Amino acid sequence: MENAVSRMSENCAAGAEGRVIPVDIAAAKAVAIARTVAETERVPLMEAAGRVLAGELNAAIDLPPFDNSAMDGYAVRTADFKGTGPWELSLVGRIAAGDFHAGRGSRPDEAIRIFTGAPVPPGFDAVVMQEHCERRGDRILVARLPRRGENVRHAGEDVRAGSLLMGAGDQLSPQRLALLAGQGQNAVEVLRKVRIGLISTGSELRDPGEPLARGQIYNSNRVMIRAMLSASPWAEIVDYGIVPDRRDALAEAFGEAARRCDVLVTTGGISAGEEDHVVSALGHNGGSLDVLKVAMRPGKPVKIGMIGPMLFAGLPGNPNAALVTFRQIALPAIRTIAGLRGTGPDWSPAIAGFTYEKRLGRTEFVPVRITGRDESGRPVLEMLGRGSSASLMAMSLADGIAMLPPDVVAIERGLPLSFESLFSN
Repeated sequence: MENAVSRMSENCAAGAEGRVIPVDIAAAKAVAIARTVAETERVPLMEAAGRVLAGELNAAIDLPPFDNSAMDGYAVRTADFKGTGPWELSLVGRIAAGDFHAGRGSRPDEAIRIFTGAPVPPGFDAVVMQEHCERRGDRILVARLPRRGENVRHAGEDVRAGSLLMGAGDQLSPQRLALLAGQGQNAVEVLRKVRIGLISTGSELRDPGEPLARGQIYNSNRVMIRAMLSASPWAEIVDYGIVPDRRDALAEAFGEAARRCDVLVTTGGISAGEEDHVVSALGHNGGSLDVLKVAMRPGKPVKIGMIGPMLFAGLPGNPNAALVTFRQIALPAIRTIAGLRGTGPDWSPAIAGFTYEKRLGRTEFVPVRITGRDESGRPVLEMLGRGSSASLMAMSLADGIAMLPPDVVAIERGLPLSFESLFSN
C-alpha cells in the first residue's frame, strides 16, 4: 500500500509511470482491503428483503409441522384394501385445513373426507384423490389401490427442527423470507447497512434541471451510480453531490466522508492532469492507494485505496468507464463490506456476433445487445458503439457488458465471450 502523496510525483502528467495491473488482480486487491461491517440490527421480517443475514439460523419447528393432505380427497388406511377392488368404505367425518380431528375413523373400512392442508388423522396413511372415488351417500367406492403415504405431506419432510436454514452472508430473498415466516419468525438479525458516500468531481458539472453555461455538462454519473446502489437494500447512500475541481474542497469533502462512511465512491478527477486533484485530496486525509492503474478499457486510471477504515473507490469521469469500473472493481469490494457471500460479477457464456480489433494485453469491456441465441442457447451479442468511454446512448441501449479477453487481438464472429447482464446488481 502506498501513501497517496508519494504517488503525486509519478502522476504529474498524463502517461506518467505507474504499475498497470490486470483487472482480476485489481478487483482482488479491492476485495482484500475491504472489511465487513461488524454491527448488526434486528429488523421486522416484512422489512428485511434484500438484507444480509448476520449469523446462522436453525429451524425451530418441523415443516410441515404435522402430517397433512396434499390433495382434496379421502383419508384412508391402506391396510383396509384387501383382495381386489373396487373397495367400499364408510364415510365417517370431514376435516378441512385448520380443523382438528378427534376420535372418528377408528374402525376398519372407514374413510374421512379431507381437504388440502388438513391434518391427516392418526392411523390413516394415504389420501385418495376425490377424482379417483365415487361417492354414494355416506359411502365411497375406490377403484384404484392406494399406496402407503400417497398424497400425504409428512411432518418434517421439508425441514427438520434443528437443521440449518441459512448462514451468515446469505441475502434475504423473498423465498428465504418465506421460509423464515414458515418457521414463525417475525424478525431477523442482519448486518447494518453499508454507508456509501458519493462525490461527483468536476467544476463543469451541473445537476439535471439546472441551466447549462458554455463548457458545462449534466452530471449523469451521479444518477447512474446512485441508481445502481439504490437497488441494493443493504446500502445506505450519503450523497455529497458535486464538488468542484479544487484540492481544498475535495479534501474537506473526503474528510467529512471518512468520519461518516464505510465507502467513498467518487467519479472524475483521477487522471494525471493539472485539474485532477482527487489523489492529492486523498493524501491530505492520510489516505493510501492499492490500485493505481489497471490494464482495462475503459477505466485504466481507476483508483482503489483507504482513508483510515473507509474504502476509497475513485472512478473515471466518463460514464461508460464509471459504469465498468464500478461493476468490475468497486462493487465486489462494497459487497464484501456488506457481508455478502457472493461478491464478484455474474458472468455467463455468450458468443460474439461482431468483429472488432483491440490491443493485446488489455481487457476491454464493451456494451452489447442480445440479438439471438446459438444452437447451444448462448446469447449472440452485438457490440454497441465503438468503445467510447463517454457514450451514454450505447449504455442506455445495452442489455449488458461483454468482456474481451486480454490475450486476443481480433474479435471474430462466433468467438466465445463472457457476458454480464446490466439488469442484475
